[in-house]
Amino acid sequence: MPIFVAIAVAVAAAAVGGLLTELGPWYYALKQPSWKPPDWLFGPAWTTIFACAAAAGVLGWRGADSNVDRPRRRRLIVGLFAINFACNSLWSLLFFKLHRPDWALMEVGFLWLSIAALIWVLYPLSKAAGSLLLPYLLWVTFASGLNWAIVQMNAPF
Repeated sequence: MPIFVAIAVAVAAAAVGGLLTELGPWYYALKQPSWKPPDWLFGPAWTTIFACAAAAGVLGWRGADSNVDRPRRRRLIVGLFAINFACNSLWSLLFFKLHRPDWALMEVGFLWLSIAALIWVLYPLSKAAGSLLLPYLLWVTFASGLNWAIVQMNAPF
């Protein structure tokens, strides 16, 4: 995966997520747990996550060069990143646009699994690629707990 393609996809994923994230009156009216990070932290966290994901994609793509079944491995990498992009975007749509944290909570499991699948596939091709996705998995794990707390504190929707 050429570096510029990976960067473009990461920027597109960040842009879609940003467009789907509305911190308006509905969001600010939600009861939130005391341990929720400040809103300003989410931008840098996601920027770091997307930069790491782009680097992981490039390293995994290059790691597939040494694999006997390179074309299939590369299609798998692209497919898993596409699924992850869709899951990430869908979560933002459900939570912020449709105002359904309860639905987003059900969907976040698929997002988490898409990251775990990427790590599972990339790690054998490049330990660095798989490792670069661990912060993403940890962040989504934390965000899942935050999503759960918001649902508990604000239901029904």
